[in-house]
Amino acid sequence: MDGIEIFVNGQARDCSRTSPHTRLLDWLRAEGLTGAKEGCAEGECGACAVLVARPDGPEGSRWTSLNSCLPPALAFDGQEIVTAEGLGTAAGPCSGEDLHPVQREMADRGGSQCGYCTPGFICSMAAEYYRPDRRPGQGRKETGSREVGEQHATDHECGPNGFDLHALSGNLCRCTGYRPIRDAAYALGNPLDADPLLDRQNRPAPPVKHTRTGGGAQFLRPETLGEALKVMQESPEAKLVAGATDLGVEVNLRHSRPPLLLAIDRLEELRTLSFDDGRVEIGAALTLSEVERGLDGRLPLLAQLFPQFASRLIRNAATLGGNLSTGSPIGDSAPALLAMDATVVLCSLDGEREVPLSEYYTGYRQSVRKPHELLRAVRIPLPLAESTAFYKISKRRFDDISSVSAAIALQVADGVVNSARIGLGGVAATPIRAFATEESLTGQPWTADTVATAAGVMAGEGTPIDDMRASALYRQAMLRQALLKFHAEKATALEAAK
Repeated sequence: MDGIEIFVNGQARDCSRTSPHTRLLDWLRAEGLTGAKEGCAEGECGACAVLVARPDGPEGSRWTSLNSCLPPALAFDGQEIVTAEGLGTAAGPCSGEDLHPVQREMADRGGSQCGYCTPGFICSMAAEYYRPDRRPGQGRKETGSREVGEQHATDHECGPNGFDLHALSGNLCRCTGYRPIRDAAYALGNPLDADPLLDRQNRPAPPVKHTRTGGGAQFLRPETLGEALKVMQESPEAKLVAGATDLGVEVNLRHSRPPLLLAIDRLEELRTLSFDDGRVEIGAALTLSEVERGLDGRLPLLAQLFPQFASRLIRNAATLGGNLSTGSPIGDSAPALLAMDATVVLCSLDGEREVPLSEYYTGYRQSVRKPHELLRAVRIPLPLAESTAFYKISKRRFDDISSVSAAIALQVADGVVNSARIGLGGVAATPIRAFATEESLTGQPWTADTVATAAGVMAGEGTPIDDMRASALYRQAMLRQALLKFHAEKATALEAAK
């Protein structure tokens, strides 16, 4: 384990004696950096947030906020991290004070009481403070009739300084209340030109180090996709690590200790994003935030999904491939991708195969993917349906798991439904296509009567159950209501297509 180090607040710190199962949070605290706290150990409260320098194009980097309670420390070998303790030191010389501007505004506006959550809030706020395209008075930006960029979704709320308040959606505060925190966020100006953290973004992110440990439990970051596939062939017990937003919970709450952690998040073959005449291909190891920026609103159904997917802290780490591979029936991405008729590309040493997502899942958290196969990419056929919507019913508006989710994609011409694709989550052991509902709509006139009949069919899709999130009857009612709501929202636009 020689030569493993992490750069924290500008200082190289040895990490060579760290276990593969030691979380970044625990390692930082053992190093004396106790600003980051553990609140939930699930990535839901943000008390553990830190900043990491991530790639932003080939020549730049971006300060990205992450939950440190989930990923293993060894995943950051050679990377640069800034904690709440390091922010003031980094900005002090250029600002003439010991506090970072974010810290100063939080102090001046009463954004902290007990202080437990404050370091995490400050790191998330700092990431948004340094966001390259944040501009005063930015609000929404539009191109023609299509809203694009990080402000494309109606759920984004931006202050007069361009600060997207949903950058804090993964940070919870139990005592201050959010008004003074919002006031602090909206009072921030732009970073000074001499700010070292701003200047750091003009240089490439640290290169990937191909980490390999020995001894008992092992951590391996392979150099190539071929090497990763070879390890998977030889060691089917290997646990894949990308964002660790699911693995971290298994380690923290279920005390899982995989014998081999295989990090695949920086493999270039898994980080593609391309458009051609017939399809869009999204690499499985791109984070959801990277996909959101890369698509820039060009896939409206995913643009509606992203703001409702957990929180910005989670989206900065979680990957599309990871969300699909876990096989959760309440994963947010699967219903949207089902409605877009997506396929997944599975690769192994034997080659690649493409599987329709509607045929991918075989049971609860089970799929056709073999132990030696890796989900390399997701493919979405073009052209897209003209009318789409994603509905997520949950107890909280943001940063919550769904009770029911529904994604709808319709093509209507001359007043008739030419095609219908509907993906559902939370109503069966797997995400499902609502084939019966699609059949009841296809070829029928786009009228209230047609939709009412189809809504009745949709209420019977899947095998909803009673559990802590919702009752079966409630889920059935929400399925019916989703299609009725879709018709109410889209009737004007689709009528114009007649």
